[in-house]
Amino acid sequence: MTVKVLIIEDNPVARSFLCRVVRESFSDAMEITEVGDLENARRQVAKFGSAPDNGFKLILVDLELPDGNGMEFLTELAGSTALKIVTTLYSDDDHLFPALQCGADGYLLKEDRFEVLVEELQRIVRGQPPLSPAIARRLLSHFRPSSSDSGTMPLNSGFGSLSSTHAPFSNSRNVALDPPPEWERLTPRESEVLTYLSKGFTIKEIANLMGIKWFTVNDHIKSIYKKLNVSSRAEAAVLASKQGLV
Repeated sequence: MTVKVLIIEDNPVARSFLCRVVRESFSDAMEITEVGDLENARRQVAKFGSAPDNGFKLILVDLELPDGNGMEFLTELAGSTALKIVTTLYSDDDHLFPALQCGADGYLLKEDRFEVLVEELQRIVRGQPPLSPAIARRLLSHFRPSSSDSGTMPLNSGFGSLSSTHAPFSNSRNVALDPPPEWERLTPRESEVLTYLSKGFTIKEIANLMGIKWFTVNDHIKSIYKKLNVSSRAEAAVLASKQGLV
């Protein structure tokens, strides 16, 4: 199965660079579509609007584009199952946090070395959000209590899903003790994925065990999170244990 990737970047040199990064990062057969503005990006996404199984699985989007801001596009993709990764030169809070709030699953700096970007993109198959080192440090610094703080850092920092498997960045929630009605709606495949997930297997390991692509595993995980109303692997594992699946 060919994995469809969309790269939205107005600079031809940067676009070619990101294309090489993607091809180097994954062993899957790739079909990469490159566009330089939001108009063409929307046109490409619209082609597969009625066929989600055949749509883009990975989207790299620049924030500053000739006909608009990449955050607009992230908001429009709110219902998409694609992994949405920001690729930009901006590392400041004014770009980082709004992008995450708009639905970005990762944030990479184009100024990083080729091998660093490859390594960060590969975090996807390990169930981790791709974040440039400088961005990860900025996030930690933002939520680390200052020396003048007398208490501990609030747990509901607003980015509780950073440790989740590509779940949208959202407020932390307590684990639901009672299974929601949607529990019974899990498909056999989703139940199998949840079992492996609860036992600590990575997305790539689950894909190998089930004989499917890792992008498909990620789609199952997103569906599981939505049906169970959870935002992290830990929350899903608690519910799975309560139901006797693991």
